[in-house]
Amino acid sequence: MLDIQFIRDHADTVRKAARDKNLNPKVVDEVLRFDAKRRELRAKVEQLRAERNAISKEMAVKKSEELQEQAGEIKKTLKDIEPQLKKTEAGFSELMLQVPSVPAPDVPVGLDESGNQVIRRWGTPPSMNFEPKDHVTLGEMHDLIDLDRGVKIAGFRSFFTKNELVLMEMGLLDFSLKYMVKQGFTPMTVPWLVNDEALYGTGYFPWGIEDHYSTQDGKKLIGTAEVSLTAYHANETFNEEDLPVKLVGISPCFRREVGSYGKDTRGIFRLHQFNKVEQVVLHAADRQESESWHEKMLSFSEDILRELELPYQVVLMCTGDMGAGQVKKYDIETWFPAQNKYRETHSDSFFYDFQSRRLNMRYRTHQGETKFVYTLNNTVIATPRVLGAILENYQQKDGSIIVPSLLRGYVGKDKLTPKNK
Repeated sequence: MLDIQFIRDHADTVRKAARDKNLNPKVVDEVLRFDAKRRELRAKVEQLRAERNAISKEMAVKKSEELQEQAGEIKKTLKDIEPQLKKTEAGFSELMLQVPSVPAPDVPVGLDESGNQVIRRWGTPPSMNFEPKDHVTLGEMHDLIDLDRGVKIAGFRSFFTKNELVLMEMGLLDFSLKYMVKQGFTPMTVPWLVNDEALYGTGYFPWGIEDHYSTQDGKKLIGTAEVSLTAYHANETFNEEDLPVKLVGISPCFRREVGSYGKDTRGIFRLHQFNKVEQVVLHAADRQESESWHEKMLSFSEDILRELELPYQVVLMCTGDMGAGQVKKYDIETWFPAQNKYRETHSDSFFYDFQSRRLNMRYRTHQGETKFVYTLNNTVIATPRVLGAILENYQQKDGSIIVPSLLRGYVGKDKLTPKNK
């Protein structure tokens, strides 16, 4: 959520941000209209209450029919105006939740992923003197993946992982969690079912309501541990010396994948359920510190991909391919040989106080001021996407798969040989 004074002073900037993010800029005009109306009604209510108080004091000294009539008229007018104010305040609050953040100056303006910019690449895609198999084919050859039975019991975009791939996954999650603990992050398991307030607070609602699963009692399944981790300190006030707060969570993630019809229909890339280790940082209101943490959190994810020796590229997302609340976003895309391209496996974002205003997370400065904290989040590792990249990048001509050295202690093998041909 943006500060209403910022919206008043920079309405054109916020309208442009909405357009650039493929959102409706008219919401800014509606916010300003409701803001003007609520201020007008507030002033009337405050004036009438002041007059009522003055009359009450006067009536305590002397009784008069005229004063009683005046008091009655004020009471009647307030009875009419106060519900209007309440309704206007509610409409204003709802509209404020629909206003996006303003992208950082260095974020490229673009309609969709075609406007993203590759910042750098690491590693060289493996040179294969054979036609590389995709991760599904490899998984079935090695009895590591069962999509048919996943679909049978859970429907489209469902799967089983099996045997050594399960051990690889547990190893990836374990290594990534412990790596973040070494960086000073507090490890946490999180609620997978949350109230709407957590999703509105983190900015996933109202824009992403359709992509979240809902239970019969109104709870929502999280699409990322970011929601639970960021909302953990909602309605709390820190002391500045307690910042930054560094949290790392491990959880399953659930997504309906609305709007992805026809995309990534083969494989374990776009799924309704997956596992992830997520990092979240809350820090003092300093824009340079946000930029610094943004790069640092990205480097943690890069370190793990380098340990796995997986080629990747870092991409700066354009306005049309980033979330409504994000000020700046990087994606890491990992190389998939069978697709002959890099695919997104990580997302790294900062928000300034967009989320903290919605969640009411503040801190007291050393000077005694109260400010909103700034927030960031980034993927540490997400499976099974990275598992698919491992299978494809480490495959051999004879169909075997080399186990990355990082995971051999978890798997107990250096190489996997096909079980099914």
